[in-house]
Order: sequence, then C-alpha cells, then structure tokens
Amino acid sequence: MVEILSYGIGTLVGFALALVVVFVFIQDVTQKKHGVLRNFPVIGHLRYYFEELGEYFRQYFFAGDRDEMPFNRATRAWVYRLAKNEGGLIGFGSTYDLHAPGALIFVNHPFPVLEEERLPTPSFTLGENYCKHPFEARSLVNVSGMSFGAISEPAVRALSRGAALAGCWMDTGEGGLAPYHLEGGCDIIMQIGTAMYGVRDAQGNLSEERLMELGKLVKAFEIKLSQGAKPGKGGVLPGKKVTAEIARIRGIPEGRDSISPNRHRDISNMTELLDRIACIRDLTGRPVGVKTAIGGWRFLNDMADAIHKRGFEVAPDFLVIDGGEGGSGAAPQALADHMGLSIDEALPRVVDALIESGLRQRIRVVASGKLVTSARAAWALCAGADFINTARGFMFSLGCIQALHCHQNTCPTGVTTHNKRLQRALVVEEKYLRVANYANNMNREIDMIAHSCGVRHARELRREHVRLVQSGGQSIALNMLYPYPEPRGAREGRVRLAEDCLPSH
Repeated sequence: MVEILSYGIGTLVGFALALVVVFVFIQDVTQKKHGVLRNFPVIGHLRYYFEELGEYFRQYFFAGDRDEMPFNRATRAWVYRLAKNEGGLIGFGSTYDLHAPGALIFVNHPFPVLEEERLPTPSFTLGENYCKHPFEARSLVNVSGMSFGAISEPAVRALSRGAALAGCWMDTGEGGLAPYHLEGGCDIIMQIGTAMYGVRDAQGNLSEERLMELGKLVKAFEIKLSQGAKPGKGGVLPGKKVTAEIARIRGIPEGRDSISPNRHRDISNMTELLDRIACIRDLTGRPVGVKTAIGGWRFLNDMADAIHKRGFEVAPDFLVIDGGEGGSGAAPQALADHMGLSIDEALPRVVDALIESGLRQRIRVVASGKLVTSARAAWALCAGADFINTARGFMFSLGCIQALHCHQNTCPTGVTTHNKRLQRALVVEEKYLRVANYANNMNREIDMIAHSCGVRHARELRREHVRLVQSGGQSIALNMLYPYPEPRGAREGRVRLAEDCLPSH
C-alpha cells in the first residue's frame, strides 16, 4: 500500500514537473525580449543563473586578494581585523604591489619617534571664533553620511553607540535626523541635502523653527551640494526601501522612490550659498560646512573671491571633499563611473586653493572617498586634510560583505535592508563594539605611521612624508607632485618687493 502511494505521488510530481517544463518552453519560444531564451528554451535560463552567480564565484574562488572592486579582499580583511580588535599583523610579507602606479610609500625616518616622545593628536575646533557653539572634534576618523533609509535601523543604532564610545562624530546623511542617530549620544553632524529632509516645512521649504530645534541636538550642520557617487544628481532611495517610518521622517509618500533634486532650488550661485551658511549659523549658533565633489577649480576660486569681498565670517566652517570614487548607496552607473575627480587629485588641489586664498586656517577640510584603511587616511592627512570621513569602512565594521545589493533591500548582513528577517544578522550589542574598535584602531595605526615618519602626532604629517609610484614604476614625493603654493598676500608682497628693487629711470 505504501509502495503504491509512493509511486502515485512520484508520478504526480513527475507530471507536474513536465507541465512546468512545457509551460516554460512555450513561454520562452514565444517571447521576444531575450534572444537566448527564444533560440534555446528552458536551458537558456542557465545562462542568466550563472551570470547572477558569477560575482560570488569570482569573489570567493577566482579573484586574487588584490583584484576586486570597489574593495578587494585584502582591504576588507584589514578592516575586519581592526573591527574585531585582532591587530594588523601579517606573516611572511605583504601582497601589496609597491611597483603598481598609485601605490603609497611612506617615508620612514632613520630616527623614528620614541614612545615617550609621542604626543596625543590634538583635536580641532570647527567654527571657532565664528559661531556661538563651536564644535571640538576629537577623532581623526569619523562616520560619513549614510541616511537612515539607505542603511537600516540596527545599523544606525550600532553606528551611534559605537561612535559615542570611540569619540568620533556621525553624519546623518541627507535622510533627516532619526531617533536612532541620537540613541548612542554621539556627536551628530546634521546633513541638509537638496530635498531638505528633516529641516523643511509642509510646503517643502527650509523651516527656521525646525533648524533651531535641531540646533539643540546636533553639533554642526552640513549643506550637501553633491557627493562622489553621483555629482550632478540628488540622493536616490528606491521605493522598496521607503518604509512608513522613513517616509514620516523624510516627509514623503511611503513606498515611492525618494529622489532628491540635483541641487538646492534656492541656491544657484556662490552668493546664495554663503547667505545660506550665514543664515543657518546665525539661527542655530552651530558650525556650518559644505559637502561637495570637485570637478574643477572654479568652485573654490569663486568661493574664495566671494569670501574676500564679504569677510571671513560668511565662510563655511568646514569643507567635506568627496572623491568621485565615494558613495555607499544607489547611484546611476554613468555618474558613479565618470563624474567628479578622484579624491587623489581633488584633495590636494582644494587644500592648495585654500592656502593660496589665505583661507586655510579659517576652513577645516574633511576628506572622503574610499579612505577605509589607515594608510589611505594617513595619505589624506599628508595631502592637507584635517579629518577623514568614511562610510564603507564603517559598513565593513558592521559586517558588510560587499554583496553589492545595497539598493535592492536584500542585503544579507542586515546593513542596508529594511527586511526584519535579514536585519536579524546585525546584532547591535555586538556590532557597536566593532564600530568603536575600527575607529580607535584606525586612529592608532595612523599615529603609528606618523611616528615612523618621524613626527610626534598625525597632524604633523606633510606631503613630503609620502611618495606615490608613477606609471614607470618610480615613486615621487607628494610635495613634488603638488608643491605647496604661496598664500596670495605673500606672493603679492614678494612681487611688490621685487618691483621696489628695480632701478629707477
């Protein structure tokens, strides 16, 4: 009886499978969208299946430790070790190619700084002498802007608690201030994006009342003009990630794509930008900065000219320079691949423009864009940055495995998904410690590099302390690639002195 029943069930299953195959066969040969399926019905699906699996096979079986993009296995492993507090020791030598173009080589000092000679890396104050509530920033490495929406609730909570433990700031991203940002008690920088989520009124205009409320909760404000992943386009949050809570915080419809304008509607020139900076600073008493990707030098030149005409009090208190390789969320590939300068070129050029215009001491510089390791962060300090922002470095510390599903709401580690089942992977009580470990160990390794270069702390790093390998395999010091410029006043004074020394006729 059992055998007959089993035979009958097996027959039914086989018949059902046959019907499915016939149905798929007919569907494939009659559809007109996919040429492979039209010519090779049923088995043609294997092509798409293997194509989807290809990225995972390459990641785990075929790609070398230094081969992958946007971050290779060696870089991710470095971050994981820092986050787990396992140290950065390796054995038998490095796989880092010292002959590859762009390789970083720090200039070791023959007499490095002894333990007892080292000094603590000093904090810098944003808005000092120019606002009612300046912000003393203590950490070199900080959490870059990642909106609640782009990342999940447990991710924001873990970052907030970890940032508080490490003493670094956390940027909200342009999605507005969520209760989870405040949960850990860390220093918060409130980003104001082009859609003004979290700071706008019912009509979508900037709300002065809301700004003053936020001024009591956050340490600084950041006006985002553009970001490295998509300069020339606003934030993109797919509708599948716009939950009821996110819609309420942003003031947008639930379940619909959240696409910010590609610029602030009421900021169309440098005068209006400086007016907005001064307005927010006056209303809140907090430092106000600007985040932007760099495509050329006109932006900095126009800003310097406008500030010199109106006075240093209208200048931004800090600039966040994002490289074209930046961005942790959804972005059009055409912009992510081809728009905006790399941080390698943008950062030293921005610092040079500030030195030339005499604004370097007035405006602090924050560097962002794939600076996830201590070596890359130390390079940025050599180039002239005051602080480092990283988003994906902290995502790795939360457990990100670079599945590249950030925009699909299917993140397997719970970092960028609002699927409650998938969010179970991110245990806040465990991951916030890894966030703090990563920040602390990054700061510690940056100092280690500085001491090896012969300086007492990381803020003494200069361009002459790092060399970059060129296409011919030879390295060149950064201060030779980007010589320090003269401030405008010094140059003009030298010209006047030379003119005074000319013989009279």
